[in-house]
Amino acid sequence: MTLKKFTLNCSMVAILAAVSNIAAAAAGYSLIEQSGSGMGNAFAGGAASAEDASTIYYNPAGMSRLKGKQVAVALHAIRPSAKFTPGAAAAGALLQPVGNNGGDPGDWGYVPNGYFSMEIDPAMQFGVGVNVPFGLQTSYDPAWIGRFQAIQSKIQTINVNPALAYRVSDTLTVGAGLNYQTIDGTLTSAVNYSAAAFSVGGAGALAAIGGAGVEGVSTIKGKDAAWGYNFGILLDATPQTRVGLAYRSTIDYTLTGTVTFTNRPALLAAAIPDGAVSLNVKMPDTFSASAFHELSDKWDVMADATWTGWSVFKQLKIDRASGPNLITVQENWKDTWRVSVGANHHYNEQWTTRMGLAYDQTPVSDQYRTARIPDQNRIWVSFGGQYKPGKDSAIDVAYTHLFINDAPITDNQAATGKANLSGTYSSIATNILSVQYTYGF
Repeated sequence: MTLKKFTLNCSMVAILAAVSNIAAAAAGYSLIEQSGSGMGNAFAGGAASAEDASTIYYNPAGMSRLKGKQVAVALHAIRPSAKFTPGAAAAGALLQPVGNNGGDPGDWGYVPNGYFSMEIDPAMQFGVGVNVPFGLQTSYDPAWIGRFQAIQSKIQTINVNPALAYRVSDTLTVGAGLNYQTIDGTLTSAVNYSAAAFSVGGAGALAAIGGAGVEGVSTIKGKDAAWGYNFGILLDATPQTRVGLAYRSTIDYTLTGTVTFTNRPALLAAAIPDGAVSLNVKMPDTFSASAFHELSDKWDVMADATWTGWSVFKQLKIDRASGPNLITVQENWKDTWRVSVGANHHYNEQWTTRMGLAYDQTPVSDQYRTARIPDQNRIWVSFGGQYKPGKDSAIDVAYTHLFINDAPITDNQAATGKANLSGTYSSIATNILSVQYTYGF
């Protein structure tokens, strides 16, 4: 494969990422699903395994283990699901019907990634990755009880990550990369025009717009692009054991876009206008420590601990370009840890089976849980396999099931004409199917 062909493939991956639905499977709205080979181990050993070019994302120093040129492309199909049950304290919005339970807010999402690595000389490697490190999509029935808090939430990123690795000695390699990342977000929710009219002009204004039951939908859209960086080290502690440390930086965004309203009564055009908006968002940094050990010719074991700095997400605050604040939601997320262990069994030179187990903390506290991200702690159980049709190619497939705890929610916005969304998200689970093709030349 030529470099020209690889560039075309990366462009195709970026286009696919731009149009696909994204469903977060890791905690918060991060997407750890950046490798089909790593999925089979629940990403245990991510910063130390360095089996293929996807190491550019997990630890760029791992490119030192790759020879010649290599391309790796993967696709992950993610299906989250949940059921919301209103609690005894739940209540509909003022002057509006209560609404239903919202249905299943999850849907299939597709996360692609592609990587290319090449040797510059025996001590230095260059690589580039194109991936989707953050994403989210939840979508409720537009007539559900919590529609004034959320109907659709969609966050989509595309990340381009060129990187270098340099072998300092026979046992130590360092690596670093830059990240150019774009973000595109859409948030929709219902608007209680009846309550707004009563607030502006009392019973007379309410009657003028048609009385109770008048509502519409607000749509907020925004986008931005920003830079970050990542670096790592890979240490060969023994011929059978290697240790990896990796860091990915925060990325600061200022999304700019618009807010628009449907079905808005003319009486409220001045009070609730369309217009330009902005939103400041900081993506969290991460630090990973991983180990990989070859027990024998047949067995490998690996482990990983990854810290994510989610405490940078204090609030969702959307401001109009001119005029008052549009939305402020307190989030107060907390830093989290994800720990995982895994193993490989090599039947022969062609066939390998993988397995992994992980515990992934949520950054969301019960008192700050919202309908947009009803997140909770989860356990990953992963299985996978690799087949090598030739010495220069490999096909990986993997399946993961996430067991997710029930998530209570109490989001009382009745004072502002919205619902008191009280209840529990249950039967929460996520299934992930991954496939990857790797080719060396």
